Amino acid sequence: MFKRSLYVRIVATFIGVVIISLLTSYLTASYFFHNEVIFDEEVAHVTTGAAKMIEIVEPETLPELIELFKDYYFEMMIVDEEGTPLFDQHSSFFISNDAIVSVFHSSEKAPVILPYRKREATRVVGMPIELMNEPYALFIHFDYEEEMRGLKRVIVFSLILVLLIGSLLFLLASRYFVNPIKKLTNAAKEMAKGNFSVRLKSKNKDEVGELITSFNHMASEVEKIDKMREDFVSSVSHEIQSPLTSIRGFTKAIRDEVVPKQNQKEYLDIIYQETERLSRLSENLLRLASLDSEHHPYRPEVYSLDEQIRRTVLATEPQWKRKELQISLELDPLEVVADQDLFEQVWLNLLTNAIKHSPQNGTISIELKRGNHDVTVSIKDFGKGIPKEALPYLFDRFYKVDKARTSSIEGNGLGLSIVKRILTIHNYSIEVLSEEGVGSIFKVSIPKRSDSDEGFYS
Repeated sequence: MFKRSLYVRIVATFIGVVIISLLTSYLTASYFFHNEVIFDEEVAHVTTGAAKMIEIVEPETLPELIELFKDYYFEMMIVDEEGTPLFDQHSSFFISNDAIVSVFHSSEKAPVILPYRKREATRVVGMPIELMNEPYALFIHFDYEEEMRGLKRVIVFSLILVLLIGSLLFLLASRYFVNPIKKLTNAAKEMAKGNFSVRLKSKNKDEVGELITSFNHMASEVEKIDKMREDFVSSVSHEIQSPLTSIRGFTKAIRDEVVPKQNQKEYLDIIYQETERLSRLSENLLRLASLDSEHHPYRPEVYSLDEQIRRTVLATEPQWKRKELQISLELDPLEVVADQDLFEQVWLNLLTNAIKHSPQNGTISIELKRGNHDVTVSIKDFGKGIPKEALPYLFDRFYKVDKARTSSIEGNGLGLSIVKRILTIHNYSIEVLSEEGVGSIFKVSIPKRSDSDEGFYS
């Protein structure tokens, strides 16, 4: 079955256009060759020259001169006013009486081109002359049919040669345009098979070069997404498998009465904590999936931000009291326009994160400061800090500074990802400043409200 590739279509279109153009050019040229006025001017000029020559030569040499002109496809006839030929000669063309009269009565001594049919490669031209002091009419029959056929053959040969050479060159040149498309097709097939590392090289700056650049960018982004998917699956599997292993082991030990009854409560508490951990993981995964979708409810409203932060501090009181932490609050009264439920999750996650990383009997400082163009909420802890190389990945899903996942600090690595996603929805930003051995500061910036966006009320 014939494959309608882009290469074949380009070549076929080019050859079709060239053939149509050549046929049109040939027919147009043939029409104008037959009807072009330049032929009339040329035969009139030749007739004038022949008349002058006949008038100056000796009368007895005229028959020989007339025979000589026949060799050049010029047939002559000299007649008087009665239409009688001057010489007894055989002519292949006929001159009517009206034509003879029109030549003799011409207002000036000039060639008269007799009427002819369209697309006829012959002309008959008459002109008054004077021989031996008597008026005569010279008629010349021009027949250039052979020349016209020869000219057409040259034109046809030239057009065919142009078609062949042009088609051959275009066949070679079209590969230059089609080959990058073929490479793109093969690369796309490789990506469909799961090879996201495929890349194409292009030195062109045209549309095809831009297409290849866009393809490389797409392949790079797809490769990143695939890597994120693999990391996500690995992280979720680990986070789920770890508590399930604990629950399965402890329940089996209790069921087999390996654990003494006096110690069973302790093991049941561990099982309960692991189920809570699984519950938090599933809850966070569902929340992230909802935030990533376009259908997550977003209800901005005006409310007091400082009051919301105070309520969050009270809600986490059991946690920070358990570690005997001191909470320092410095909050300017301020109203914001945001989704109140989502922002409660932001402050809860950031404060819980600060509590987890604060040492026993430590301090957490929370500040809400108003600026000229924005307002900042800073939550500072005095824990062990975050390594500099870990800061760029801090908001990645399931990312933990403790690579071995053996830290005693609880968490599944989704809290900060949720914070980042909520702030992105609101077009707000967050910055992290940390120094190992000193502590960390999470700083949320909220821009000033204008008529066209959301933010805080000054």
